[in-house]
Amino acid sequence: MKRSLASLFLAAAVLVAAGCKPSSESSSGGGNAPGVRTLKVGVNPVPHGEILRAAAPVALREGVRIEVVEFTDYVQPNIALSDGQLDANYFQHVPYMERFAADRKLALSSVGPVHLEPLALYSTKYKQLAELPEGAQITLPADPSNAARALRLLEAQGLIRLREGASATATVQDVVGNPRKLELREIDAEQQPRTLEDVAAAVINGNYFLEAQKNLKLEASVLAREAPKDNPYANVLAVKKGDENRPEIQTLVKALHSDEVRKFIESTYGGAVVPAF
Repeated sequence: MKRSLASLFLAAAVLVAAGCKPSSESSSGGGNAPGVRTLKVGVNPVPHGEILRAAAPVALREGVRIEVVEFTDYVQPNIALSDGQLDANYFQHVPYMERFAADRKLALSSVGPVHLEPLALYSTKYKQLAELPEGAQITLPADPSNAARALRLLEAQGLIRLREGASATATVQDVVGNPRKLELREIDAEQQPRTLEDVAAAVINGNYFLEAQKNLKLEASVLAREAPKDNPYANVLAVKKGDENRPEIQTLVKALHSDEVRKFIESTYGGAVVPAF
């Protein structure tokens, strides 16, 4: 039986609150061998944790052991990195990182892109964009950078028109054309897959949809997807400013950019995740 939208929001909020406590594990087992250095890296579980685990054996061959620390939200990984609880994190794109760091006065830096999750408009009710009815409710990620990104995807499909010059900072208040009278609602990104059945469609971050597909058996049609070419939203490995050239960080970057990781991404996600290196 389908739960109400309100009850699902509450359940998701409880899960997210619990998920803010990170869980960690070794990707190579056991303690450090002589000369092996350890990096503690924060990730969202899917696909970031999976990709990082694919890179871990490559890094270990070069003397760097990866300890994976999982988070289920978009806030705690940057806080933990800034506080020194992590050596790096891998869950975000540069526009999000830069805005978050500016708002919280954190000194964070990207050391390289790893993959792109093209943002997509998903629906469990409709199979084609043309089927969306007048007044359909569509949810968007609530964080500013991804909300703007979602609005641009809707504009690219002719569903809305944004105020000229809105671009990367667009909000729902910048919508100046809405011929189908769509109801656009921003909610926390991690809640969107859990509430997808209660709305007409949702523009969902790829990692949250993949995780729900895997763990909640969520099935939905893709009504529209971002083009990967020249897309500025590749997910990156991030560190505290000043740590960019640490040898073990550079070893991890090379492992994440290896042929093994490229093949893993291309064979695992069916185009929902693509290499960005």
